[in-house]
Amino acid sequence: MATNLVRLLEGSIRSNNAGVAQRTLRVFSSQQQQSEHSAEDDEEFRVLNLRTVKQQARRRVIKKEVVPPPRTTHMPVDQDWTAVWSGPRSFHPASVPLPLRQGYTERGAAAPSKYANAELMKIPNFLHLTPPAIRQQCEAIKKFCTPWPKGLESEATWKAIFPVEVVTTDYCHSLPTIRHPEARRVTITLKLSDLKFDAHAKDKFLRLVGDRYNQETGVLTFVADRCPTRKQNYDYALYLLTACYHESFITEPWEASKSEADMEVYLFERNKAKLSAEAILNWNANGEKQAPSATYADSVEKLINEGENEYNIAKYKEEVLKMLKIAN
Repeated sequence: MATNLVRLLEGSIRSNNAGVAQRTLRVFSSQQQQSEHSAEDDEEFRVLNLRTVKQQARRRVIKKEVVPPPRTTHMPVDQDWTAVWSGPRSFHPASVPLPLRQGYTERGAAAPSKYANAELMKIPNFLHLTPPAIRQQCEAIKKFCTPWPKGLESEATWKAIFPVEVVTTDYCHSLPTIRHPEARRVTITLKLSDLKFDAHAKDKFLRLVGDRYNQETGVLTFVADRCPTRKQNYDYALYLLTACYHESFITEPWEASKSEADMEVYLFERNKAKLSAEAILNWNANGEKQAPSATYADSVEKLINEGENEYNIAKYKEEVLKMLKIAN
């Protein structure tokens, strides 16, 4: 009995599994047929679209800000200009109440106005250096200044106390760098008479400085521009002046062999003219020997050093007649 029941259950299970498999196969076959039919329909009724329709984007509304009127329209006449233009800056047409014009135009046409004018904006201006602004700045720094020293009221006085003159130059230019290549140059000038020399030191100093000394004006000039900064060139120029001055007092052993041809100027004391004058004065003299006068020596030196001119020749003639005691 039990054996029959087991066989009956196995048979029912097998029949159920077969039915499920048949239903699955039917569903799969039906889906495959539908996909084949849809592919055939797509190939048969495919639409050719030659114009692509883009979806129009919504335009963005730009809100424009209200531009206020120029400042010059409501600027009072007694406006404090230092508050408007306190420092150096580019030109701004709305802040300058002046009808400025600049730029190239055709013949007969007016120059461009100040609005949107690149010519006015690219050049440096001095609107911050007006007389009221300078006066205000001077009043501000006056408390840091000291009174002028007493005893230096005249130019001759302070030139005697401060003989060295230093000359530098500042440039106002429109370049990417604030350093102008010529601003580093330093020029130091002084008169040769302000320096104390003896005969040997003066001669050697003039040889050392060369063409830096102007014989016509008697001014000594040192120009330094080798170093990159002004301070370095100033120190270098002072070093040259100091080194040449102290070196001129040093006597080297080879300087003793200096002859008349090596002298820069004619010296009466070192030439044969002195011996000739002494020989003329002491001709057949038995007593004390006479020496030529200092005025005669000076006239001879000027005649040879400065050249022959009317004054030097007349002066030399006068001294010769006086030395020979000949009435003119």
